[in-house]
Amino acid sequence: MTDVIVTGAGLAGLVAAVEAADRGRKVLLLDQEGPQSLGGQAFWSLGGLFMVDTPEQRRMGIRDSPELALRDWMGSAQFDRPEDANPRKVAEAFVEFAATDMRSWLAARGFRWFPVVGWAERGGAQADGHGNSVPRFHITWGTGPGVVSPFVQLVQDHVRDGRITLGFRHRVTGLMIANGAVSGVSGDILAQDDADRGKSTNREVVGAFEHRADAVIVTSGGIGGDHATVRRYWPTDRLGPAPSRMVAGVPDYVDGQMQSVAQQAGAGLINGDRMWHYTEGLENWDPIWPNHGIRILPGPSSMWFDALGDRLEAPFLPGFDTLGTLRRILSTGHDHSWFILTQKIIEKEFALSGSEQNPDLTSGRWSSVLKARLLGKGAPAPVEAFKREGVDFVVADTLEELVSGMSALTPQTPLDIEKIRAQIAARDAQTDNPFAKDAQVTAIRGARAYRGDRLIRTAKPHHILAPENGPLIGVRLNILTRKSLGGLHTDENAQVLRANGDVFQGLFAAGEVAGFGGGGYHGYNALEGTFLGGCIYSGRAAGRSV
Repeated sequence: MTDVIVTGAGLAGLVAAVEAADRGRKVLLLDQEGPQSLGGQAFWSLGGLFMVDTPEQRRMGIRDSPELALRDWMGSAQFDRPEDANPRKVAEAFVEFAATDMRSWLAARGFRWFPVVGWAERGGAQADGHGNSVPRFHITWGTGPGVVSPFVQLVQDHVRDGRITLGFRHRVTGLMIANGAVSGVSGDILAQDDADRGKSTNREVVGAFEHRADAVIVTSGGIGGDHATVRRYWPTDRLGPAPSRMVAGVPDYVDGQMQSVAQQAGAGLINGDRMWHYTEGLENWDPIWPNHGIRILPGPSSMWFDALGDRLEAPFLPGFDTLGTLRRILSTGHDHSWFILTQKIIEKEFALSGSEQNPDLTSGRWSSVLKARLLGKGAPAPVEAFKREGVDFVVADTLEELVSGMSALTPQTPLDIEKIRAQIAARDAQTDNPFAKDAQVTAIRGARAYRGDRLIRTAKPHHILAPENGPLIGVRLNILTRKSLGGLHTDENAQVLRANGDVFQGLFAAGEVAGFGGGGYHGYNALEGTFLGGCIYSGRAAGRSV
């Protein structure tokens, strides 16, 4: 007899299964992919976690507090709908968890963190608005695999002891209902497929299944791999028209189908129009999944231009306000933008999202990190590979050659070299004194006041047009799909609610399918490190509730 069925073996599903099994429950963990994909999207992540007032922060001279973190969260979330009551409760509980038990609970499971805390989503507008007031992005040693592996090991321990059973290539297509409560799941058994993790797998149906249980936990992820669904939910009124072209930050199996299954059975879905897509996407020159995109994690120094060649104004600076910048870029009627930078900037400031793009941090070895980021020549090897092989990069010794190469990439929107030159020259002149009126130059100096940024993340201000700082680099930036911020409506215990707000007995949800908890605990904006953290927190809540 199975007590609990978990549908989706990503991070939230692993955590939920372990927590339920720890309580003596018999768990069946199902996933439409094979065992090579255990851990789902978290495996590909940089491993960043939003945590508050940690030893790592204090060692870097950062003074944080639960009060400041909650103020930042609420200023970013901007909850404004009646259905935000539960998301707000989950947000408050998550921030408390991030400031208290999260670090010790994860450390007891083998987690360790890179000592330099990252400063993501800096906001850049007003103190009570969007953004992190202080650095809070804690990168896990081992990146995504380092986040996933402790829970995979715990699952395997429970499998050995008979408390968890794994069912791969099981695609759930229906929820079974008895007396108004969920009593199990049904679906298709798919043919085995040995494709590498992340690559597309077959959808050949070789059988069917039905499994009954006291409770079902849905942990199937978001919609980012299905661009048609992304466009269907796209908030045109807030962000402008959906891009005609986007690169995919997630594999194609992240399709939202299980969310639809739950909704068709009567589950409430809220905040579907809230989503989180990045503006610094690159077409991967060595793709793993279809239309594979990689995000640049930029430092603050690259000059950012829209498709028409106009420099983006504050707060639309690299690393400051993702959705505000997305709206600004799309306001031109085009869906690409440009970075212009120097070799000095790319060496100090460019990082790429994903475990596979950060082999030094993924290895968990200090020697690899020092060699790649402090002692080696040039930018880290994956960044140099993109600069050399990526279709979005233009490298040149002169501005004339650079702008000509950029215009050749987007002939439908050619750039005016004199317009570009004038804007860069004006910015360069602002670096000649220790004070400036240029908001980006001021932000760069503010960033360098933080020891972590000065050490490995922010280049010393310099003239972009000075030949000694070159070569010049232009990077075409694409919109990259990533996360759903809305989802199945749950209470603070991960219990799914029906469309009318009543409890849906027997049904629970966690992770991205539940908007990382509550049906949208981020509100409108994410503070980063809150995706993995949300999967862990909501999966833990679900596993403890069944």
